[in-house]
Amino acid sequence: MTATAPQVTPGRLYGVGVGPGDPDLVTVKAARLIAEADVVAFPVARRASRGGVAREIARPHMRDGVVELPLLYPVTVEGTDHPGGYEGALVDYYDDSAAEIAVHLDAGRDVVVLCAGDPFFYGSYMYLHERLADRYVTEVVPGVTSFSASAAASGTPLAKRDDVVTILPGTLPPAVLTERLRDADAAVVMKLGRTFGQVTDAAEAAGVADRAVYVERASSPVERTCPLRDVDADTVPYMSLVLVPTGPGTFADEAPAGSAATGSGASGDGATVGAGTDADRAAVGVRTGRVDVVGLGPAGDDWRTPEAAAALESADVIVGYRTYVDRVPVRVGQRRLDSDNRVEIDRARQALELAAAGERVAVVSSGDPGIFAMAAAVYEVVDAEPDAFAAVDVRVVPGLSAMQVAAARVGAPLGHDFAVVSLSDILKPWDVVERRLAAAASSDLALALYNPASRTRREQLERALATLRRHRDPDTPVVVARAVGAREEAVTITTLAAVDPAVVDMRTILIVGSSRTRVMPGDGDGRPDRVYTPRSYPVG
Repeated sequence: MTATAPQVTPGRLYGVGVGPGDPDLVTVKAARLIAEADVVAFPVARRASRGGVAREIARPHMRDGVVELPLLYPVTVEGTDHPGGYEGALVDYYDDSAAEIAVHLDAGRDVVVLCAGDPFFYGSYMYLHERLADRYVTEVVPGVTSFSASAAASGTPLAKRDDVVTILPGTLPPAVLTERLRDADAAVVMKLGRTFGQVTDAAEAAGVADRAVYVERASSPVERTCPLRDVDADTVPYMSLVLVPTGPGTFADEAPAGSAATGSGASGDGATVGAGTDADRAAVGVRTGRVDVVGLGPAGDDWRTPEAAAALESADVIVGYRTYVDRVPVRVGQRRLDSDNRVEIDRARQALELAAAGERVAVVSSGDPGIFAMAAAVYEVVDAEPDAFAAVDVRVVPGLSAMQVAAARVGAPLGHDFAVVSLSDILKPWDVVERRLAAAASSDLALALYNPASRTRREQLERALATLRRHRDPDTPVVVARAVGAREEAVTITTLAAVDPAVVDMRTILIVGSSRTRVMPGDGDGRPDRVYTPRSYPVG
């Protein structure tokens, strides 16, 4: 009879946070588990002369004879020849490391995986957890975070009362980082090293650099703290961060006695701080939401500014004409409220109401939002209903206008003084349009004409051209630019006498030259005609 080998009970997996650097900041529970472990695993760079940051922190708590399992990290600051690039190298690293740990767990040995800081706060352990926790009994032991230690080391309280602390990786796109820093009550920027230059630039652009504090290797023997502006970028290690504490005047207990910050009927201990009106909330630094009116550019992501992209990314809600909302990249958790193009005032009011309730709203427009678009509609509602919306912060984020792109397609027809007129008579009488056209034409201004015609508005364009022909030479250059930036883009150069209204619709911009506008003929070999208006003008 063959004896059956006893079945081995798998070991337990522990993800243990060892804190920011000081072995005395390792929690009692973490120290006990490290001392009792059969195997202690830890990440270590291939070029490291010692056992890695986490292992050095835990070393005083490790017992003699414990099995040490270094997990050799494939890349740090150097490049990689892995066929999958950096991401591929990391996937293989965590797969291989999980397999090494599993060997010990399957043999019945308890494994403690060390992680600097906290395992689930930008910690390397979390990727091993994803691969092993469904197969083994697992426990995660939190650790003191690096930003907690950094705040203590620098004597920098981060936030009070209702302030919100925002944690940001320095690897974010610069425009997004700037936007988040500008809007945060208080912030922590991690993952520095090579990103430090762009983090500093973002802090300056956001207006928070003067109160930002740099902390390096907090709680370790080589800890360093100083103002952000005093740091040499070439000396910054990865194990460092930037603290942006709450700005002056936003701490509730700094408000003078009897001010709105304590509220009427306050008990004196601040129990009712933040209740009441928008003014009360503003006194303690609580944001009531914001409306960003964002220009998407005429078409395509290539013409969207980084500032616009950041505003869209940070918005809780996207509001706009459905055609424009569809151009905004979808983000999980972000709401999208679209509507018809003829309800601009209703759309503006909806955005302001959301912002007054605390939401961050992006109202989107094609081209530039301040040119025949939503920015004016939003301000019109604010002006008409000041009691409801005066406290809402409204910001206009400019975009590349359709007339700029149309002009660039043919050269520089708007190179000298020009006027911009909408031919739509929906919101203004046609006689006003005609008077403005006549005044601009008689003043010898180049003209950019928006909203020239629609399916139901055809007569207006004919009348506009007749007005211009009374003041301009028939050979005046005219640029007809339809759907600029889209796949169906069509741009032609013609004259005031020859322009064909039949090819013009609401997606068309017309640029009518002045008496000085010139057409430079192409060479017939692929180089097209060019149009420009000289910057000089004859005297007399």
